[in-house]
Order: sequence, then structure tokens, then C-alpha cells
Amino acid sequence: MKNIALFASGSGTNVENIIKYFQNCNCNIQPKIILSNKKDAYVLKRAEMFNIKSFVFNHSQLNNTNDIIDILNENNIEYIILAGFLWLIPSNLIKAYPNKIINIHPALLPKYGGKGMYGDNVHKQIVKNKETESGITIHFVNEKYDEGNIIFQAKCNILPTDTADDVANKIHKLEYNHFPKIIERVINK
Repeated sequence: MKNIALFASGSGTNVENIIKYFQNCNCNIQPKIILSNKKDAYVLKRAEMFNIKSFVFNHSQLNNTNDIIDILNENNIEYIILAGFLWLIPSNLIKAYPNKIINIHPALLPKYGGKGMYGDNVHKQIVKNKETESGITIHFVNEKYDEGNIIFQAKCNILPTDTADDVANKIHKLEYNHFPKIIERVINK
């Protein structure tokens, strides 16, 4: 069994989707622990609902100690999945998990990536710039926001009448459909 850790900062809809996928998949991948940088993040309630361990950490623990690496090692984690996690991953964690940290971004990178470009911020820019398409990018994580090697992209059309909420709904459908499958493909390659 290959154990994965899920990092999230918010409500955790992608986390829940990933958990359900691997519960119903005969692919030897198990979400073992959920880590969050916010003690009131709803993703922690989802961890309880699915009886998965969780851990809340602060900026210093992530960036100035090996606490997170120690927790990952204690849980025999082989891959880290960022599912709505908003902090930059420090180099010590990237070195401990080379090409084993996977992120999903709600746009077609390299467009609309970088610091501050997440969630509704991305969707509002897509609408403002009158883009005709958007999508998701699943990529490996490196020391810079949204610049790791791209694993997979999926596109959707954006209509002139679409609002940021419309774009968000289209992106969520792509995320839920593709993210767990791509995680499985990368881990079981």
C-alpha cells in the first residue's frame, strides 16, 4: 500500500473527492493523513468524517523545522498531494520528496500562475481578460509557485457570458474528474 498525505488550506472538496476515489479503487493507494495550515479549515472535519488522521501546523513548523518531514516519515508517506494548499513548499520538503509532491492549479499554466493566483482570483482574471478557454494543470512542485513540470492539463471553453462562478464550476468538474486519476497514474507508473 502506498500512503499519501493530503495538504489543504480550505474546505477540502478536492480532498474528499480524492479520498472517495481511493476508497473505491483497487489501486493500492491510501490517503493516510491530512495536513492543514489552518486550524479552522473544514478539511479537518472531512478528515474526521473519513476517520483519517490530521495535523495542523504553522508557518514556522513548515519553513524552519523538519516537523512536517518527521510526521510524514512516521506515517510512511510516499507522495504528497496539494489539494487547495496555498503556501509555498520549502526546499527541505521538496528535497525529501523529489518529484513526489503533486499540485493542482485552476488554470492552464503558465498563464495565471504565481503568488496570489488561486481559486476565485484566477477565475476573476480569466473573465476580466475575456479568455475563451481555461482549465486545470496538474504538476510536480518545485521551489517556485506553479512552475514545476506539468503532468497533465485539461481544458474547458469559457463563454462571453460566463461569470467567475461559472468558470469555477467548470474548473471544479475538471478537478473532480481528473485529479484522482492522474494521482493514481503517477504513483502507479
